[in-house]
Amino acid sequence: MKISARNVLEGKIIEIKEGATTSHIVLDVKGLHLTASITNEAVEEMGLKAGQTASAVIKSSDVMIAVA
Repeated sequence: MKISARNVLEGKIIEIKEGATTSHIVLDVKGLHLTASITNEAVEEMGLKAGQTASAVIKSSDVMIAVA
């Protein structure tokens, strides 16, 4: 598969937190934990499970953090 995103980080799924319609997938990338929100349907279709290798694909020009 070829994609245009340049930020692809491979890691291991360490947790899947299922909600009413959306799941949070926690991916361990070299000790850094990234969380992605995807639909429960996508989790099922992709067969995602804890312990599985997966990639975070980041396609964005900005990542912002703010504090009050």
